[in-house]
Amino acid sequence: MTDLNPQREQMADESMVRNLAAQATAIWPQEVPLLRRWGLAPDIRVLDAGCGTGEISARLAEMYPLAKVLGIDVLDHHLAYAREKYARFAPRLSFEQQDLFQLPATDGTYDLTVCRHVVQAVPNVDRVIAELARVTRPGGVVHVIAEDYNLLHFPADLPGVREFWNDAPAQFGAANGVDNFVGRHTWAYFRAAGLVDVTVDYVIVDTIRVPREIFAGVITAWRDGYAGPISEHTKWSYEDARRCFDLTIGAILDPSRYCVWMVPVIAGRKPA
Repeated sequence: MTDLNPQREQMADESMVRNLAAQATAIWPQEVPLLRRWGLAPDIRVLDAGCGTGEISARLAEMYPLAKVLGIDVLDHHLAYAREKYARFAPRLSFEQQDLFQLPATDGTYDLTVCRHVVQAVPNVDRVIAELARVTRPGGVVHVIAEDYNLLHFPADLPGVREFWNDAPAQFGAANGVDNFVGRHTWAYFRAAGLVDVTVDYVIVDTIRVPREIFAGVITAWRDGYAGPISEHTKWSYEDARRCFDLTIGAILDPSRYCVWMVPVIAGRKPA
């Protein structure tokens, strides 16, 4: 049977806490207007599916001040971290362990269903999108950040870095049964799930819009959590993988260099 959480070890690593915090800082400011344009009321019901440490669950609770927000994840220690860090929002914000592939909610429970930085790490993404759509009410919105590692662009003169970012995600994804380029495929999954008014936007995490140390913090956390597993599942040795990560980090921190990560944001409405 397909492992529905093939990257559990990487998700549980301490580097993921740093990664989720840095990603939230980098992405959320540009994400807010993408959510605002749907015109949702302040007292909606929100599901943050695959909430990790609750960084975005709390921001959603702030954004919709009368909303009831539920963050779900499979990792108990991330949920415990979220409950403690964001206790000030309880009971309006709560966290539960739930399986993204079999959500216990009845059909049409949520006005806004969010899933960020998850679908690149799990198989059967069509099932995930269909399940998110199922628990969304008619007229409600599904909002997904679906990573695509061919949308990372760094200076071309860094030795081996272009090849690393082209090849390592593909090989690692194939070894784990996941799609590391799912950002470009998620629009089709939304349409197959019956969602309408489907949009595709890009948050631009670059060295102009985002502080360099925050952008570098994302890649540093990836290095710390993934250099070892990449060496086990791809042609890249640990030393080579770490070297490419370090060159990438150095380029981001270099004030004379420009680097960019284009982050796909796919959203759609469930037909009323």
